[in-house]
Amino acid sequence: MTESRIVTVPNVVSFVRLLGVGVFWWVLLGLEDVTLAAWFVFIIGWTDWIDGYLARRLDQVSRLGKILDPVADRLMIFSALVGGLIVGVVPAAIGVPLLAREALMVVVALVLFMRGLGTLEVRYVGKVATFLLYGSIPAFYLASAGVLPGLMRPTAWVTGVAGLVLYWYSALLYIGDARMSGLESRRP
Repeated sequence: MTESRIVTVPNVVSFVRLLGVGVFWWVLLGLEDVTLAAWFVFIIGWTDWIDGYLARRLDQVSRLGKILDPVADRLMIFSALVGGLIVGVVPAAIGVPLLAREALMVVVALVLFMRGLGTLEVRYVGKVATFLLYGSIPAFYLASAGVLPGLMRPTAWVTGVAGLVLYWYSALLYIGDARMSGLESRRP
């Protein structure tokens, strides 16, 4: 059952993850610490499962939580990609197509919102893609900072390419879901 409550334990976790995005930017551009920024991306990504787990375990699934969780993920990945491109740690071959996918999904979400069609249900393949990217992006950062580059760089590329492919595949599925949502709303 989805609740309309705003203050729940999982929502607090999602909100803290959102605050972490701001701290990430300060660490990356203010402190110019690529290694610490990588750890912020990794920790925010690793905690992605916690809010969903708590929501189900504590029976605190909420409408706000269904929005906050994916927003925290999208904002962190977007920030890590843009920040990584700015400081030169994320290759454009990975970063640009991922940002294009993010932009496409923002448009899809806005169209759904403007038509009053709600939000899309998260797909498992999208979760897997996000998981891979939460490993790949910090690995690019760490390799660039000289932390185990012989391990981090290949790991970043393998998980980055796999994540990129699955990310775009999930986008196509989400577009199909959005289209079906629009068609169903027109039925009498």
